[in-house]
Amino acid sequence: MLIVIFLIFFLPSIMGIRKSGMDQNFLLINGFLIIVFLFILDLFLRTEYLIVKNRLIIKCGVFYKKEIDIDRIKSVEKTNSLLSSPAPSFDRIAIKYGKLNEVIISPKNKILFAGELIKINSKLNHYGLKVHRFLNLTKVSCM
Repeated sequence: MLIVIFLIFFLPSIMGIRKSGMDQNFLLINGFLIIVFLFILDLFLRTEYLIVKNRLIIKCGVFYKKEIDIDRIKSVEKTNSLLSSPAPSFDRIAIKYGKLNEVIISPKNKILFAGELIKINSKLNHYGLKVHRFLNLTKVSCM
């Protein structure tokens, strides 16, 4: 996916060099595109989901950090939503908490991750995730 983003950003610039060379506008535009690409790269590479005590901590890049009390989580379910979220993959789960709050994430192993949440909050619903066989595990990597 990062390769596709890179090509979308820089293929027109590379083609422009071949046609008309580099000028000041070219350097300015490409400098801006490089900064934007590095920001997107940071979002992809520094997204993590941590379970610490009774809190779910979601970190995405430099600017995004959210903490959710696991006891407030009402459900965890598979989703195909393309909404903007701290989920660098399209293989996602939606976590509903509070009254109307929702966050979409993409842990490497959705079932193990949901199982860890259920160990802490046995009341939460887990639609579309078969987590029962994993509930006896003690350690899991959730990133």
